[in-house]
Amino acid sequence: MHRVASVGNTSNSSRPRKEKRLTYVLNDADDTKHCAGVNCLAVSKSSVPDGCDYLFTGSRDGTLKRWALAEDGATCSATFESHVDWVNDAVLTSGNTLVSCSSDTTVKVWNSLSDGVCARTLRQHSDYVTCLAAAEANNNIFASAGLGGEVFVWDLEAALAPVSKSSDGTEDECSNGVNGTANSLPVTSLRPISSSNNISLHPTQSQVYAPTAAKGHKESVYALGMNESGTLLVSGGTEKVIRVWDPRTGSKTMKLRGHTDNIRALLLDSTGRFCLSGSSDSMIRLWDLGQQRCVHSYAVHTDSVWALASTPSFSHVYSGGRDLSLYLTDLATRESVLLCTKEHPIVQLALHDDGIWVATTDSSVHRWPAEVQNPLKVFQRGGSFLAGNLSFSRARISLEGSTPVPVYREPSFSIPGTPGIVKHEILNNRRHVLTKDTAGAVKLWEITRGSVIENYGEVSFEKKKEELFEMVSIPAWFTVDTRLGNLSVHLDTPQCFSAEMYSVDLNIAGKPEDDKINLARETLKGLLAHWLTKRRQRFGSQVSGNGEVPPGKDISSRNLAVSRVEVDSNADNDSAVYPPFEFSAVSPPSIITEGSQGGPWRKKITDLDGTEDEKDFPWWVLDCVLNNRLPPRENTKCSFYLHPCEGSTVQILTQGKLSAPRILRIHKVINYVIEKMVLDKPPLDSLNSDGTFAPGGPALGVGEFRSGLKPWQKLKPSIEVLCNSQVLSPDMSLATVRAYIWKKPEDLVLNYRLTPVR
Repeated sequence: MHRVASVGNTSNSSRPRKEKRLTYVLNDADDTKHCAGVNCLAVSKSSVPDGCDYLFTGSRDGTLKRWALAEDGATCSATFESHVDWVNDAVLTSGNTLVSCSSDTTVKVWNSLSDGVCARTLRQHSDYVTCLAAAEANNNIFASAGLGGEVFVWDLEAALAPVSKSSDGTEDECSNGVNGTANSLPVTSLRPISSSNNISLHPTQSQVYAPTAAKGHKESVYALGMNESGTLLVSGGTEKVIRVWDPRTGSKTMKLRGHTDNIRALLLDSTGRFCLSGSSDSMIRLWDLGQQRCVHSYAVHTDSVWALASTPSFSHVYSGGRDLSLYLTDLATRESVLLCTKEHPIVQLALHDDGIWVATTDSSVHRWPAEVQNPLKVFQRGGSFLAGNLSFSRARISLEGSTPVPVYREPSFSIPGTPGIVKHEILNNRRHVLTKDTAGAVKLWEITRGSVIENYGEVSFEKKKEELFEMVSIPAWFTVDTRLGNLSVHLDTPQCFSAEMYSVDLNIAGKPEDDKINLARETLKGLLAHWLTKRRQRFGSQVSGNGEVPPGKDISSRNLAVSRVEVDSNADNDSAVYPPFEFSAVSPPSIITEGSQGGPWRKKITDLDGTEDEKDFPWWVLDCVLNNRLPPRENTKCSFYLHPCEGSTVQILTQGKLSAPRILRIHKVINYVIEKMVLDKPPLDSLNSDGTFAPGGPALGVGEFRSGLKPWQKLKPSIEVLCNSQVLSPDMSLATVRAYIWKKPEDLVLNYRLTPVR
C-alpha cells in the first residue's frame, strides 16, 4: 500500500508541546552490515585504471554504507549515520558528493569518501522525502520530492554555502552528522545548529539559501528523473500523471496521462526526449516528450513496477518490482526475458560494468549478470516472450501456466545483510525484551545493557513468551519499536523515571540491599558514560565532581523551580555505572534525540566527543545525568490496610491506612507485623529456637518499614500475609499483589495470621 499525503500537512501543529524524547537503537550484530531492507543504490566508478569502485547502499535501518568493490568481495569501508528514519534514496553528484533523503523529512549531503561525515542537512520538506534525481553532466544540480507533494531543485554549491544566523533557516551544517529527525518528533521550528567545535555556524551570508520549488503536485510524489544536462525534470506519484518541469525556473512544461495507478519509477534518456515510467498498474510506458504522448506500453510484470534501469543507449530497460522478478526488455522489438526471480520485492537497480546490482526489501544486496554492453547475448539464450501492451495480458499468461524460466539461477556476487527484528514483546520485569527476526531466531535482550543475554534459536515465539512470564508489576518506563530492523528504545519524561528496583534485586555489589535504583537514571548514565568521560577530558577542572560544567562554560545555567524537579537522594554524586547498566563498546547503541536547536540527530554513543550540550540533548537528560535531578513523578507509594484474619489471635499496635513504596516486598510487611505484634500469650509455633518470644521491638512510625533484618527476623517467619484469601509469597511486591491478586481500584487490603502448623 502506498501512502497518500496532503500538501503542507501540519496536523501536529495544534498539539501541546511535549518534551523532547531520547531514543537508543540497539545493535547485536555486525555493524558493517545492514539489518533492514535496502531502499537505494549508487555506484561510483573509479577515475583511474586500477582504482577502486564503490557501491553505496541506503537502508531502512537508517544508515548508508560504502562498499569497496573487488573481484572477490566487497568490504564495508564506511557507515554514514545521521538519518533517524528510513533512507529512501541516494544519488552521487559533484564528484565525491553523496546526497541522501529519508522518511525523517530531511535531505543530507555527505563527502562520499569520508568516514561518514555529514556536510549539511537540508530541512525544506514537510513530510517523508521519497526520491532524488541528479544531472550526470551538471554536478551542481539535484532534485528532491516526497509525500508532502513538494518538488525542490537544489543548487548544490549554494546549498553548501555557509549558513546565516536566521531563526527560520532550513539548513544545518554538521561536520559530524549530529542532526536528523525521529518519527515522534515533528520539526516545527527549524534553526541552524550551533555548538562548540563539532557543529559550526558561519554568519557570512545575509540570507538562507532556498531551493527552486516546482509547484503543482496535489498529492504524494514517488518518482523523479532528470536528463544529463539538468535542463529537464520529470516527476510522478499518486496522481497517476507525469509532470515535466524546467528545473531552472520550476515552471511546468507539460503533463502526461496514461497510467492508472501510482507512478513509482522514472528514467530520462541523456537528451531528455524520451522518458520511461514504471507504475503500480504493472505497466512500463515509453513517452516521447517531443510529441507529448506515450509511444509504447510494455506488459511485462504481473504486479507493481518499482525500479527501472536502462542501458546507456536507452535501447533496453531492466525492470523489477513487487512480483519479485527482474526483466530485460528490448524497447524497439518489445522482446522481454526474465533474468532472475528473487525472494523479496525489488526496490532499486544500479548498473555496474556488465552486471546489475539489485536491492530488495531484504537486508542483502546481490549483483546479477546483465550483459549491459551487449544485451542481445541474453536474448540468444532463449526463453524470451513478446511483451503485450495491456496490463492483463501478462497476468493471463501467468495464470495459464506459461511462466517464463529465469536465465540466471544464482547471483554472481552477494553482499549479505543480517536478519532484521520483526516481532517483539516487552516482558513484565520491564528489563527484558523478547524478539524474533526474519530468520526465525528468538532472542532475549536486556535493554538496560543493550545486549542479547540469550539466543534461543528457531523456537516458538509464543511458547517462549509464556515460559518467561513472571508475575511481577513494574511501571512501563520505556516503549519499543522495530521500524529500523533493530530494537529502538524510547524514553519520555517523566514517565521513564517511574520504575525503581532495590539494589539487591539487581545484584549490585557494595550497595545496601534496600537502596532504590531508578532504572531510567542508571540507563542514561550508562548510555552517556563515554560522553561524560570525554567531557571531563575536554573541560578538565571546569567540570565539577558530578560532571556539571559551571554556568557560562558550555551548558548555560537553567533556573529550575524546586517544584519542577526533585533531587534523587538515593543517587550517588559520582558517575559510576553499575554492571547491569554497562553498554557494550564493541556493539554500541546509537542515540536519537534532539536539543534546543538544529533538529533531531543520530550518533553512536562511542562517537560522542563531549562537546554536545543543551543544543543537542534534551534538558531533562542533562539535568538527570549531570545534576542527579529527576522531574516530578507520579506517586510511587502504595496505600494499603493491614488487618488480622478473621479469628486470628494476633493483633498489632498500629491500625489504619499504611503507605509504602510500590516495590516493597511482602517479607517486609511480615517483619513489620512481627515487630508490632501484641499477644496475650506466645503461641507455641512463634517461639524462637531458644524458647523465648520477642513480642515487639523498637516502635516504628505508621507506614515506615525498617531496613535491614535483625538476627531473630532471619528465622523462618511465623506470620503469613494474605490478600483475597490467597497466601502471598514473601518475594512479591505490593505492586504485584495489587495488579495480579487484589485487582481492584480501591486501596489494597492485606490480612495476616500465624502460619498454620503443617
